[in-house]
Amino acid sequence: MFLDTSFIIALEDADDQNHNNAILYWRRFKKKPCKLVTTSYVFDETVTLLKKRLGFAKAAEVGKRLLESSLVEMVHISQEDFIKGWEMFMKHKDKGYSLTDCTSFLIMEKMCINEALTFDEHFRQIGFRC
Repeated sequence: MFLDTSFIIALEDADDQNHNNAILYWRRFKKKPCKLVTTSYVFDETVTLLKKRLGFAKAAEVGKRLLESSLVEMVHISQEDFIKGWEMFMKHKDKGYSLTDCTSFLIMEKMCINEALTFDEHFRQIGFRC
């Protein structure tokens, strides 16, 4: 299962509009945990947004938990995946996908992951289960 920025932010920020849903999903997930995959771009996006919303200490705490979690596999975006992500970003300029979204989609396809913990409708729009 892919772990996206929007889910992490919603889980950690009590003021996020999806916070309560994130808590419910997370409780269900913890009953039957599985490996979560995320990317270095999602990590960057997450800690940057958390720092802006909740301050450095919260961003550092969440970043540390992600890096140290045995449940989370961090995939580093290669030069090849970056170029493919950029091409997808340019091709779908009408969709509103971020470059991070595009690299996430590529990694999910590459690793045969079809489900994501996310509140970003772009994942559903491109065909993944959320």
